[in-house]
This record gives sequence, C-alpha cells and structure tokens, in this order.
Amino acid sequence: MILHLIYDSFDFKSWIIFFFVFLLLVDMIKNKNPSNFPPGPWPLPFLGTVFTKMDFKNFEFQLAEAYGKVFSLRVGSEKMVIISGYKMVKESLITQSDSFVERPNVPLFHKVFKAIGISMSNGYLWRSHRKFTAFHLRMFGEGKKSLEHRIQEECVFLCDAFKTEKGPFNPLAILSGAVSNTVASLIFGQRFEYHDECYQSILRLDTECVKLMGSPRAQLYNVFPRLLQYLPGPHQTIFSNYKKITNFLRGEIIKHREDWDSSNPRDLIDNYLTEMEKKKSDPQAGFNIEGLVITCLDVIEAGTETTATTLRWGLLFMIKYPETQRKVQEEIDRVIGQSRQPCLADRVNMPYTDAVIHEMQRLGDVVPMGFPKKAVKDTKLGGYFIPKGTAVSTILSSVLHDPNEWETPDTFNPGHFLTENGQFRKRDAFMPFSSGKRACVGEQLARQVLFLFFTSLLQQFTISKCPGEEPSLVGEIWFTYAPAPYRICVSSR
Repeated sequence: MILHLIYDSFDFKSWIIFFFVFLLLVDMIKNKNPSNFPPGPWPLPFLGTVFTKMDFKNFEFQLAEAYGKVFSLRVGSEKMVIISGYKMVKESLITQSDSFVERPNVPLFHKVFKAIGISMSNGYLWRSHRKFTAFHLRMFGEGKKSLEHRIQEECVFLCDAFKTEKGPFNPLAILSGAVSNTVASLIFGQRFEYHDECYQSILRLDTECVKLMGSPRAQLYNVFPRLLQYLPGPHQTIFSNYKKITNFLRGEIIKHREDWDSSNPRDLIDNYLTEMEKKKSDPQAGFNIEGLVITCLDVIEAGTETTATTLRWGLLFMIKYPETQRKVQEEIDRVIGQSRQPCLADRVNMPYTDAVIHEMQRLGDVVPMGFPKKAVKDTKLGGYFIPKGTAVSTILSSVLHDPNEWETPDTFNPGHFLTENGQFRKRDAFMPFSSGKRACVGEQLARQVLFLFFTSLLQQFTISKCPGEEPSLVGEIWFTYAPAPYRICVSSR
C-alpha cells in the first residue's frame, strides 16, 4: 500500500531525480576507497578525476604538494595511484619491483597491443618475449655487422641529408627517418631511403598516433571504451593508423617467410620465426605471427619516437646554448678530429659531450608519465595501502626534476653530470628509460644512437637558429613530451 502511494505520487521528473540519486549512491559505494588508501582530489561522479584541470608538466608537483608523494586519482571507475619524486619512484621501481611488474588493462593500448608482444603483456608471455628481444639486440650488437656499424652507416646518410638542405628546415622528418632506420635494420635487415614514400607514410602514421594518444579526447576512450568504440574521435584515427602499420609489418613478415633460413638469420623477424618453430609445443609463450607483428611494433615504438624526439630536443638546446655547442665541438675536435667517424669507444674520452647528451635526456623529459603498471599483490608504499590490481603510474618527470636530486632542476646544465675536475659522473636519479624489471628493453640501442648521431652531426655542422626566429623551449604534449615545431640552419665545419 505504502509503495503504491509512493509510486503514484512520483511524476516523470521525480523518477529521473530518484534514478540519478540511486546511481550516485551506487557509484559512491562501489568506488569507496579502502582504509589507508592514498589520498587524492575529490572525483566527479561516474567520471572520476580525469577532467581535473591541471598543467600537465607541473601537475605532479601541484598534487604532490597537496596530497604527498603518493596520491590517487580516479579514471572513470578505475583507481590509479600516482607515485612522485625520486625516493618513492625508486621504492616502487627497484626496491619493490616484484610488486609492480605487471601492466594494467588500458583500453586505448589494449585495443592495439592486445596484451601480447613486449610492452603491454604480462607473466610468462612477457618474460619470454623480453628475454628473446634482449638476446636479439645483444646478438646483433656483437655480430659480424655489429649494431655500432649499422648506426655509423646511418650517420653518413643522416649527415648527407643535412648537407642537401639549402636553407632553414625542420629536422623532424630527417631525424625520424634516420633513427627508424637503425631499428629497421634490426627488424627487417634493411634500411629505407628518406624519400621512400611508403615507409615515410608509416612513420607519419606512427607520429600522428603518438600525438593523438596524449590528447584528452583520446584518453577519454579509457573511461568509456564500450561507448566510444562506436563513436568518432581521435581514438578511431589511432586504431586506423595502427591497422595500416600492422598490415605493413605483416607484409614484411610474409616476404621473410618466403626465403627464411633458420641457419642464417638476418634480423629479428628471422630469429622470431625460428623461435616459433622451437616453441610450437609451448603455446603459452605466445610465439606466433600475431605475437611477431606486435613485437615488431613494440620495438619500432620504443626505438624510434623517443630517441628522435630526444635528438630534436638536443638540437634545440644547441641553438639556444651556442656556448655549450662550441665546447662539445672542441671536445670532438680534440678526441676524434675530422678524419674519421665517431665510435662508441670515444665516449669514455668525451665526458663533456656525454654529460650534454644526458642533460638533453633529463631536461627533454620525453616520457614524463612513464608507462602504467599495476600492483600484483596487496602492497604498502609510503605508508599507504595499495590493493592488488590497482593501476600505478610512476612520474618520471618528477624524478628528472626532483629539487632534492638536481642542483638546477629546471635549467639546462651539463654540470649535473660532471665532477669538479670535469669527469663524467652517473646520477641515480637519471631515469629517462624508467628502471627495474620494466625498464626500456632498447635502452642500450637508444644510448648508442644518441651518442653517435649527436657527435656525428656536431662534428660536421654548426647548428644555429634561423634569422628572425626564436624557437620555444616549451614543448607540446603528445603521448611523449616533444619540442614545438622549429627550424634550424646548418653550416658545414
């Protein structure tokens, strides 16, 4: 009787209000934080804190000041713990690496990488593929045509491309093509000409994906993946682009299978095809054609965009700080001269150049957010309780700019990596490749490319800004942090 009276007294508007309040209560109960969970800003109902207005490059400092070095956000109904500052990041990545070794399901990434390959996989499959890739990189680093030799060959093509530029130019396309060729030689056993339209289109598609992945509209897909998969938006461009890229990779794999010789591997694809034969009885390891496609994509993503962007930051710093460029060139002239190419053995005798390259990486801060992980068990960090399955993001930017670790954290200062007598010194808070078990598998390749490309360019050219132009040191927010477009002028030395 009472329920009947209540029902009769409710009009349509009242029922809408009642239903909304009911959903609001369900959302509050469902997403109630466990005891001693890291604090954070109050989330919006249903949406979480995904739309919190903040300066991307400084947000970790803003929220860390308010909530501490370990705090939380909510993306839709998913909780995420944010870890900031060298001390806490080191605790999570190194001291408690076993607790935060897996990847969460991030819909935008999962749609593309499908939790296979290297970067977004977990467990036995991830360990198998990471071990295989690390071995491949090491093997080709020690082979007849070593990795260093491949990079040196590309340095020649890179410098030749710079020489053909007769006026001001944007170095983005040339640097992307050169860096990608060091990766292409490992994956495909060949390089591509900078004017190869097919390969250049693949690089443009990939660059567009990296740009779009950092946009708020694309990140919205992580909140409402089931709804947005049917709606237009930047996420659809990302998926379309990656489909074209993976189709290109499948075509290269088909070519390899036609003349594959397991006794004479030419590249990563050949080695993976051999591994597929070996692991036929172990399907859990995931060595199959789809795994090969995604592994190739992983290596391309890890080895191209971040390294090329770091070099773009490096050239920008050189035109902004010409005195630093002059000192690097003096060291190049003293140690290498002009009669031969730079080689990796030179690095130990070039502490100032090595320090400049490290400072390029530190202040360039190319992957400020790192890649998300999740707690594989109930864990305590910084005195807080983090339940099993909670997504965790370590803010690498907060490490590379930690005022407790760097003398001038927001200034380009190669002295961060030099002793008082001018010798190179390592810094524990230098983590551009992340750290621990999930550190970038291509770190050594990236270090070699950065040193050889950078020294080769400054050996042959002086880089300067264009007359009447003043490039900005404020970058753009992609999935990476990239310099705003700028042009350079080069003069042969």
